Amino acid sequence: MTLPAPYGDAVDPAARARLPDRSGVAVRDGVELAWASYGTGSPTLLLMPTWSIVPSRMWKAQVPYLARHFRVVTFDGRGSGASGRPVGAAAYTDVEYAADTVAVMDDAGVDRAVLVSLSCGGTWSVHVAAGHPDRVEGLFSIAPACGLGVHDDAREEFGWSDRHPHARGWAKYNKHYWLEGDYRDFLEFFFTTMYSEPHSTKQIEDSIAWGLDVGPRTLVDTTAGRLGCDGATCASVEPLCAGVKCPVLVVHGTDDRIRGHQIGERLAELTAGDLVLAEGGGHGLPGREPVWINHLIRDFAERFAPTTPRGRTRSLARPKRALYISSPIGLGHARRDVAVAGALRELHPDLQVDWLAQDPVTRVLAHHGERIHPASAHLASESGHIEAECGEHDLHAFQAIRRMDEILVNNFMVLDELLETEPYDLVIGDEAWDVDYFLHENPRLKRSAYAWLTDFVGWLPMPDGGAEEAALTADLNAEMIEHRARYRRLRDHSIFVGNPDDVVPDSFGPGLPSIRSWTEENFDFVGYVTGFEPSVLGDPAELRERFGWRSDERVCVVSVGGSGVGTPLLRRVLDAVPLARRLDPGLRFEIVAGPRIDPRSLPRRQGARVHGFLPDLTSRLAACDIAVVQGGLTTCMELATLRKPFLYLPLRHHFEQSFHVRRRLERYGAGTCLDYDVARDPEALASAILRELGRDTTAYRPVETGGAQRAARLLAELV
Repeated sequence: MTLPAPYGDAVDPAARARLPDRSGVAVRDGVELAWASYGTGSPTLLLMPTWSIVPSRMWKAQVPYLARHFRVVTFDGRGSGASGRPVGAAAYTDVEYAADTVAVMDDAGVDRAVLVSLSCGGTWSVHVAAGHPDRVEGLFSIAPACGLGVHDDAREEFGWSDRHPHARGWAKYNKHYWLEGDYRDFLEFFFTTMYSEPHSTKQIEDSIAWGLDVGPRTLVDTTAGRLGCDGATCASVEPLCAGVKCPVLVVHGTDDRIRGHQIGERLAELTAGDLVLAEGGGHGLPGREPVWINHLIRDFAERFAPTTPRGRTRSLARPKRALYISSPIGLGHARRDVAVAGALRELHPDLQVDWLAQDPVTRVLAHHGERIHPASAHLASESGHIEAECGEHDLHAFQAIRRMDEILVNNFMVLDELLETEPYDLVIGDEAWDVDYFLHENPRLKRSAYAWLTDFVGWLPMPDGGAEEAALTADLNAEMIEHRARYRRLRDHSIFVGNPDDVVPDSFGPGLPSIRSWTEENFDFVGYVTGFEPSVLGDPAELRERFGWRSDERVCVVSVGGSGVGTPLLRRVLDAVPLARRLDPGLRFEIVAGPRIDPRSLPRRQGARVHGFLPDLTSRLAACDIAVVQGGLTTCMELATLRKPFLYLPLRHHFEQSFHVRRRLERYGAGTCLDYDVARDPEALASAILRELGRDTTAYRPVETGGAQRAARLLAELV
């Protein structure tokens, strides 16, 4: 069955950490209720809908992790997402939502379930548990919000259905303001209040988009139904609490500005349940504290499932082990990380190195005989997400990473679970953003020595992003600075792959420090890690003979890295091949599509040979006469090391390639930066290639060697 958003094409599958195993639509009293099912374990967790202002996608940070252990079912409540939107308040009472829950359970084949809820969903869970005790194993209620006799003077000062002389604060929570005033303004107020924690821009952004999808008319009906207005009947949920006989756990933030934690305390009291208070937490804990909430839900669910006792290996009886996590966005990290791991083994020959990695990194690792941990199979594809975000040679890298949030949560949970069950002496993260961020958010989960590697520091806005993007990048930078100031010892080493002069001179943002000065204070610099020694690649003439290149021809290697975002550039170069060869008949092209672009999808040109993934790409760069590349740091620095003329075309809106990489290449005097608009004109691109072909590269600044060994010496201290 093809379903509308959020289960259909409106949400790109590449943005999802996990897709449903099954989906369907239950119909009750003519209202369609879209549900999805993930996993097969026991017990079943039913993640309840909440107020219709958001759909079931609000559980996106929970579903992938929990579904590896239990069966997880979600559904859009009536009035939201892909479910029906009946008209009138009477269609949205608590009783209707409770009956919908049972109908979804029946349609999805769920006999009994643990009900997990947020906000209003807690009320509906109580209705189901009291009315159908045989169907509910337990209640896990986050920030219960309504139906309990706890007053809130600030909110109750303004009647929801009354007209008010102003629209400030909670006066915005008003049917007339939604219908006749500024609905988006209300959403911004509500979700900024909901996510009271600093640096919650992504959660607020998601929620506003969901709220706009619902629309004011439906939100008025759903609210009236819950409040007992406009002809709807509403009753207190308190009398039902006595009928809840299953285990109950209530979690509530002490800084919940939507519904105070006194409501959570009251629900726990009435149901004889347990209470966990999140100190400083707001109302949206599943989105703002996903790792902690995931642990709590799993611990609660395991009360209802048989568990297997875990064994233990004495620490002195096991070998030394390091777990290496290498960023999958491109292949450059993999090549340098293999070099660092090799240098580390030279210092610790008894060290076992395992890799938590995904495609395309796994192809490089397999070529070098490295051990890829089986848990890697649970990682969600970061490269796939990046490719889905890309336009024609255009990747807004900062926004793409922000929109990768559910994938990053999933991948951190894979690491966290691995470290929970297997002991490692050292964890190394090379631009593993999920690892570094969520460890700083959850420092108690650090279980071993931990080292962080990167070749750039600082999120930077693109000029056309305006004030909004500048504010978002500054906010993320500020959060990182706060993390490091508060938990300075969490990283046992922070390693910058480069030198101080490679760091951009910009500021992190208004009121924030200089990126370079802060980086110098917080990182060890090891120089660049090329991942190879030029002297061991072999004689260029012998390499050319091995590759089948004639001595009287000049060879241009075209490479676009490990992801699929370089397809447009390859096509542009292939369009320019006939013109370039007309100007220089002795010029031939070696087109390297890489691991994620099908070579068969590219057009054929006389004098151009198309390859897929080449493990020996560096050797071909050493033997070529010129290269055309996308603008990633690794390939560009390999060419700089080899003193080859090359054109690099940074992806549009890719802040790292546009600012960080370009600064470093300019410092080395290497390569020529070319705007992609030039590549759109085959004649202009062909001319640029021939001009670069004649460039004198003796002025290139030498690229230092020994970076892998310097990095390994720092890591060796931690084993």
